[in-house]
Amino acid sequence: MRIIAIIGLLAAVLTTVSFLPQAIKTIKEKNTESISLGMYTLFTTGVFLWLVYGLMIKDVPIIAANLVTFALASFILGMKLKYK
Repeated sequence: MRIIAIIGLLAAVLTTVSFLPQAIKTIKEKNTESISLGMYTLFTTGVFLWLVYGLMIKDVPIIAANLVTFALASFILGMKLKYK
């Protein structure tokens, strides 16, 4: 595997896994008071666009990372809207 692909995959794994603690905490506590609705709306939209971009250029690390991150961010955003 080329070093560029390894760096891309490692970056994808680290940035995606970084959302797990927030998602787990939000699921357990059902408390989204400290989460900014504006920030999460913009962030989730940006991640979705990164996913679309990855699909358009057929880049697996970008697709994989943003698919998982989009799912987690969307879930947290949904919780924010539900428990507002």
